[in-house]
Amino acid sequence: MPTSEKEVATVLEKLESLNLKNLDTSTLLDKFINWSIDSGVRLIVGLLIISIGFKIIKKVVNKFEHFLEKRDVDVTLRRFLKSFSIGGLKAILVLLVVTLIWDVKLTGLVALFTSAGVAIGLALQGSLSNFAGGFIILLLRPFKVGDYIQAAGYEGTVEQIGVFYTHLLTIDNKVALIPNGTLSNNSLINFSAKENRRVDLIFNVSYENNVIHVREVLKEIIDNHPLISHDPEPFIGIVEHAQNSVNFGVRVWCNKDDYWTIYYDLLEQVKVRFDEENITIPYPQMDLHVNYKTENKK
Repeated sequence: MPTSEKEVATVLEKLESLNLKNLDTSTLLDKFINWSIDSGVRLIVGLLIISIGFKIIKKVVNKFEHFLEKRDVDVTLRRFLKSFSIGGLKAILVLLVVTLIWDVKLTGLVALFTSAGVAIGLALQGSLSNFAGGFIILLLRPFKVGDYIQAAGYEGTVEQIGVFYTHLLTIDNKVALIPNGTLSNNSLINFSAKENRRVDLIFNVSYENNVIHVREVLKEIIDNHPLISHDPEPFIGIVEHAQNSVNFGVRVWCNKDDYWTIYYDLLEQVKVRFDEENITIPYPQMDLHVNYKTENKK
């Protein structure tokens, strides 16, 4: 007998062994309905457990953070632990539901992830870098929550250092999410690292003004400002003889929290006093000379 005929005979024997003639269509339908109901119930129960569990995890972690706050644990560490705990507990809960409620074999998942390990590793390369970057930031402390920094083209106040991203609150109340890997591997400026900051301003005055008088007016404004520190001593002096003006440099020290207050106060107060003292601030001008030629007509 040809090989093909043998294979056909084998298939027919298996079909006969199943005894399909004795199977009732209603029985098959009942089994399918029961399987669908059982699977549907498991799916719904699993989703409910995940939904309720996420809420419970959030409340528990919030209480844990409150406990750490009472123990005066650093706010940067508290918020990082909060973010890490929420992510870890949610992952464990989903894994338990998948294996216990939905009856998915863990060995199958492990085999799946193992077989796709290279692709998953490449896909998660950036996330793993950000995860490691978060620990580096937490360990080396180049900045902490509440610091004003400039990095990755953004600047603002650090609101939270998460597991993968650092939340930066900008001046115009936007939240910029910067990857921790970027912050840990690139340069940044921390404006809050020191208690004192220096305010640098340039004021241009006309060459016709008395420079001694200008200096006295600037010194009076600085001496009368309550937020300006006099240790170190403020600097007032000519920094450039420009093409159209004499440029005075003003450098004063202050508490880091008063930087912008002093910056805008000096701009306004100097303009008001210059107007009162008839000190002119030059601006671009153009002189136009027109020559009229007259010819005597014969």
